[in-house]
Amino acid sequence: MRRSEEPSGVGGTGEQPGGPESTPPEPPPSFPPPPPLPDGAPAVEPPSSEWLAYTLPEEPDDAVPADPWRAAAAGLFNLGGLGLGYVLLRRWPQAVLCWIATGWLLVAALPADPDGLPDGAVWAYVLVLVSAAVHGAWLARRARLTLPWRSTVAAGLGLVLLAVPAGGAVGYEAAREEAYQRMLLDRLAETDRLVTAASQRDGFAEAKKDYERALKAYRELSDDHPGSRAAQRIPDRLDRFYDTVAAPYREKEYCEALEPLRYLWNVPDTTGAMRLGSLAEWPEEPLATSLYECGITNLGSDAVSESKANGGALADLLRTFPDSAQAAKVEPAVSAEIAKRSKALKGDDPCPASEELQAISRTMVDLPAGSPGDGLRTDAVNAVESGAYACGVDEFEDAKFGAAAETLNDFADKYEDNKNAKRARQIAIAAEIAEERPEAGRKLPPSRGPGGSKMPMEISNDAPTAVEFLYTGPVTGSVYLPACAECTEYSSESNAESAACSNSGIDYPTSYLNLPAGNYHTLIKYADEDAEDVTNKADGMSIDPGYTYTNCTYVVSESSYPGYPSLPTLPELPEIEPLEPIV
Repeated sequence: MRRSEEPSGVGGTGEQPGGPESTPPEPPPSFPPPPPLPDGAPAVEPPSSEWLAYTLPEEPDDAVPADPWRAAAAGLFNLGGLGLGYVLLRRWPQAVLCWIATGWLLVAALPADPDGLPDGAVWAYVLVLVSAAVHGAWLARRARLTLPWRSTVAAGLGLVLLAVPAGGAVGYEAAREEAYQRMLLDRLAETDRLVTAASQRDGFAEAKKDYERALKAYRELSDDHPGSRAAQRIPDRLDRFYDTVAAPYREKEYCEALEPLRYLWNVPDTTGAMRLGSLAEWPEEPLATSLYECGITNLGSDAVSESKANGGALADLLRTFPDSAQAAKVEPAVSAEIAKRSKALKGDDPCPASEELQAISRTMVDLPAGSPGDGLRTDAVNAVESGAYACGVDEFEDAKFGAAAETLNDFADKYEDNKNAKRARQIAIAAEIAEERPEAGRKLPPSRGPGGSKMPMEISNDAPTAVEFLYTGPVTGSVYLPACAECTEYSSESNAESAACSNSGIDYPTSYLNLPAGNYHTLIKYADEDAEDVTNKADGMSIDPGYTYTNCTYVVSESSYPGYPSLPTLPELPEIEPLEPIV
């Protein structure tokens, strides 16, 4: 141990008790005599010897006894992150370094980020704190702290101050968790906005991709962050999602609701029924209702019968929900619609009803086999058959002769066994003649010919193309004459009148008719495909009793007309339309 000394006076002596190893005290320092005063200067009293007790040199640092509590206090103060250990040791450069490190950490950490600080930054700061704590403890081993307390009290205070960084870490973790929760809530809100934007698009086809993205985002929030506040709100969001997608159904726009409801019905395949809960089965009832309502409301519309699966919504209903209450209503509802339109066939405008019946029939074709599909198909076909005939007759009466001829010819060809097939052909013949000669369509042709005598008529063909001779009057009918293989076109009308059908060496195709007396309308229709440049000829004739009639058909070539084909085209003259061939 070191000795302590006390001066006993200026130039005095004192003994220090001790053993044989005691050493004599060091002599006090000597001072040189003051310089002589100048002449006339006042005398100065020498200083008191007491000041020597305060001018002794300070003890060196290594003279401070080691104290582990002091070292622990300095280390704990530095471990708090504020460099207080260095401050108490008056090591200001090191304290500033601690402040810089802590300030850098605060700048990097605040505001709190959901992902927290990078691991490298945290470990770097921990290394700085530990280094500062170890270094401060080492320095404090033989240096006094500028504290008025004992070292044990200082160490306890340093330990208490560790609550500051610990509390900061806890607070930062809470802030980071709050930032993490808010980030998830922001993601949830963004997904909600995506659903709202999708609901405002034109049609489900355009909105479907956005709905799928939103559903995927909800699923990821629920699966990847199950304990978050955002995940706890997912069930409510799914309810709102289903309500938004199914909005057309709530607005009773059943056809528009079909695709959205089909989408919702298939959602459990990708999202899982367990996650959806009661929503997994919810779309079944609305979808079945929409299929029924859409199918019945638009029954008879081509737009529906030609939609997704020919057969439309009703066929889809019977295939998808065959045991549903809506499926059970299909047969009586469709039967009522067929009966309603069949009744309309007897009205003043049967053609629209006929078209609707045809559309219904096309819809019934694709209904699933078995009841009610089989019975409805039969009812629809019978109604279409009646509708086609009624429409053709109405078209004739409305002077739509071309449409009437087409409708009735198609009817007669398709329904040969129908009781009205023969009558349909009669009216179709009259319609074809009336299209060229309107007088023939003033009234429907008689269904039966008059009694009495009939006059024979021989019809021959002197044309290189087949012809069909159509007539209507007291009776209506047609005669087909094949082409004359040895016949040619005549060069002029006069040559045709003198020579047609008079060459005994030619076997002209000939047919015979027996016609009641009366006025007739006729049409010579050239039937060969290569006779497109030959004009049909409509005319009238009178059959009188007691006479025999002949008729000869021929073709006059266009080249028989004067100036054909060498007639020049003069630029200053208006354009001349080509002459039509004359029969």
